[in-house]
Amino acid sequence: MSLARLVVTAVRIEGRTKAEVSRDYGVSPRWVYELVRRFDAEGEAGLEPRSRRPGSSPHRTASALEDEIVELRKELLDQGLDAGAHTIAVHLSRRHGTTPSIATIWRVLSRRGFVTPQPQKRPKSSFIRFEAEMPNERWQADITHWRLADDTEVEILNVIDDHSRFLVASDARVVFKATDVVASFHGAAATHGFPSSLLTDNGAVFTGAPRKGRCALELETAALGIRFVHSRPYHPQTCGKVERFHQTEKKWLAKQPAPTSVSELQAHLDTFAAYYNTVRPHRAIGRRTPAEAFTARPKAAPSGLGVAVPPHYRVRRDKIDITGVITLRHNSRLHHIGLGRRLVGTRVLVLVDGLRVRVLTEDGELIRELTVDPTRDYQPHGRA
Repeated sequence: MSLARLVVTAVRIEGRTKAEVSRDYGVSPRWVYELVRRFDAEGEAGLEPRSRRPGSSPHRTASALEDEIVELRKELLDQGLDAGAHTIAVHLSRRHGTTPSIATIWRVLSRRGFVTPQPQKRPKSSFIRFEAEMPNERWQADITHWRLADDTEVEILNVIDDHSRFLVASDARVVFKATDVVASFHGAAATHGFPSSLLTDNGAVFTGAPRKGRCALELETAALGIRFVHSRPYHPQTCGKVERFHQTEKKWLAKQPAPTSVSELQAHLDTFAAYYNTVRPHRAIGRRTPAEAFTARPKAAPSGLGVAVPPHYRVRRDKIDITGVITLRHNSRLHHIGLGRRLVGTRVLVLVDGLRVRVLTEDGELIRELTVDPTRDYQPHGRA
């Protein structure tokens, strides 16, 4: 028997006073009077528990706003983009200049069935986070894989600024060779400046240590005064920022039409890079965009360089002709660089910094390094 039925029985059957029953059972007199009133009006049904929810909620989130939150959630999910409560709040703020609290948005999503509890996740407090103090203080680079419409597997090189999460490069190739990585690195540096250090895993295009040598990227960073750091083998957490970016990028790619070629995939990557850098609020940097965080502070520079990239810096591909030379233009004048007839037909990567020229094979082997004499058309093989 419930306490409510016991109280009503004591009043109506035993004939005891409501005040006496209230005192004996340690309950509120008002509750005793209310129970008796409900029993007299409704019978046994009047003793069933009643909801304590108020008849009206003047501060309840408006239905139109709840619908907008749900539509934003669906829209972002359909595009393969982050759709958490914090991100939705940023979008609402951009639209209306104000937004409900994160907790309110979360409750709306939960009430509408959009939140799935994940008790298996580690609490955020258990993670130890490391972050560079300045933009360009450290870049993280890594290669991941994607499939074209015909199921051909291709590779994507992503390079992330550790401080701001700014995506400095996202390039697609069928297979990345050592010189492709160098070209992507220089392309990013020409736009965003050279980093003070670079962090990668131990892939063959990133380190020559297993072959008891140095790869093209290691040689190039050493020449530029850039500190090159490799993660511990089989410990991807060290490069966690770029590894996490792979997931974000692939989630978006999965929602796009499957690319039929590498160039089409590259167009997808360029579209996502623009959105990621300039539109998407990033949780790890206070819901700013990576572009905002990247430009908010002065940038670090290589300790051995200390100057901006000169405007005449460029990277180009070439093929050694039948005379054993390649041709390079400087100040509107052609210069012929001798490399030797034994290398005729070899495809090379040419790194040009003013008059300083480095010529590499596609496997990253340095063929020749020289300073061009601007007074001579032909730069003989072996001339420094």
